[in-house]
Amino acid sequence: MEVGNTTTKSILTATDMSTGKTSIVNKTVRMTRDVRAPKPGEEIFGRTICGTELTRESIEELVRDTLIESHRVAGLNIDGDLNFVVRSTGVVAEFDSPDEVGIFIQALAEGCLKAGVPPRLMTPAMSIHNIPDQFRSYTLIEKIVFNGPVASVWPPMGSTGVEIVANEMEGELATAGIKQGSKWTDVDFRNPCLSLDFGTTLDGRITSDESPYARTIGNFCGIAGAIPDAIVRGTGLVDRNTGTALDVMGERKVGANKKSREYALEIDELISVEKVPVGRKKYGYVPLDAAAAQKIGVVLIGCDVGENGSELHQLSDIGRDIHQKEGLKTLSATLDLVSARVARRLVEVALEEGLVTEKTAIGVTGRAGISGNKPEHIIEEIGALNLYQAPEKNIVFVDDGLARGASVMARCMNSMGTPRNPMGGVRGGKCILRQRMAYEAQKNPLAGIPQADRRIQEVASYVDQGHVSSRAK
Repeated sequence: MEVGNTTTKSILTATDMSTGKTSIVNKTVRMTRDVRAPKPGEEIFGRTICGTELTRESIEELVRDTLIESHRVAGLNIDGDLNFVVRSTGVVAEFDSPDEVGIFIQALAEGCLKAGVPPRLMTPAMSIHNIPDQFRSYTLIEKIVFNGPVASVWPPMGSTGVEIVANEMEGELATAGIKQGSKWTDVDFRNPCLSLDFGTTLDGRITSDESPYARTIGNFCGIAGAIPDAIVRGTGLVDRNTGTALDVMGERKVGANKKSREYALEIDELISVEKVPVGRKKYGYVPLDAAAAQKIGVVLIGCDVGENGSELHQLSDIGRDIHQKEGLKTLSATLDLVSARVARRLVEVALEEGLVTEKTAIGVTGRAGISGNKPEHIIEEIGALNLYQAPEKNIVFVDDGLARGASVMARCMNSMGTPRNPMGGVRGGKCILRQRMAYEAQKNPLAGIPQADRRIQEVASYVDQGHVSSRAK
């Protein structure tokens, strides 16, 4: 369940627990700009990039209605057919700090509850007894527990435990979703990897090649789909403030020509792609803590037009010229080339920072990265970096990365893996189950004890060591 700057989606997935492959059952999509207006007395706590005002109550209702509709269309019942819900948001514009995203996540949770989702379907199981009977043969909860990494990658956290970028969860889900979606392809998208999610805002991460758990060594942030949206808004074909490329382009595929390449270069000169300066508190609308990122060794790579989108209006002016002089075909081709060039520049910065090698797999998801002829152009652009001998064996494109990542997170939170077709570990490597068990046993001497009993013993040990007063005992 995701509420983004442009779209709100409830995507139902079905996973074959033997192979780990996930299929999309239903995708119900609403435009976030259509959320109801704030009512008197409601507090406006955030806005989308387009300026749509959001309240906790309006988000709850949007989530509730979208979730109910997706089940109705699919012919499924929330109470009975649904096994787990994972929620995320891409709406980070106008937030002052990364931790404020927590308010939005709470609104998402409340919307799910109002739709009839039981709380137990949004939290990890504590023991084998909390796993539904039909899944007990697939869980490894008595051998390993969920300790944070999704698809074997540690999330980056600052010294206060706060996410260093506000859309970190999106990057986490997108990375896991690309790992899952790649199972339908010939590309082994495991660690080390680089993920790019070209939604309205940009997210993604770069991982190391450590095992059993890789570290997040790079994060992407800024704007992505907002760039083609701004270009299209200059055409007069969509609303000047809330229109999107989706409203006009759809799945249009047009070959590049001389004019589209010239316009793409002109647009590219207005786009900044760089390592985020340490002093920045926002980059491309996304709240972040660049100093904390530097302290823990995570490189932030951003994409922006001006400062926090301040020069997006210049893209609209170019979009007007393209439409008036060349028409929609050239406009569509230009958008594809612009996205491909941005992808190349993002990877280029990662290369310059020493975060990417020929061992690194690259995955792309999101509307501004996989629609039209963008995949073809992205492979061509990244191929020009001479990183790979065979780019098509190392670059993968996946639809609905966030939704697929949600299904992966649900399985991770309930210790449900597929050892014969693993998502964790390194490219070309085997399942890391034994490594994880050894790692957890080394870190926690109680790792072999069933989780519920282990919690009791951990608390007892904490008390016995004198960490609490006699009265507290």
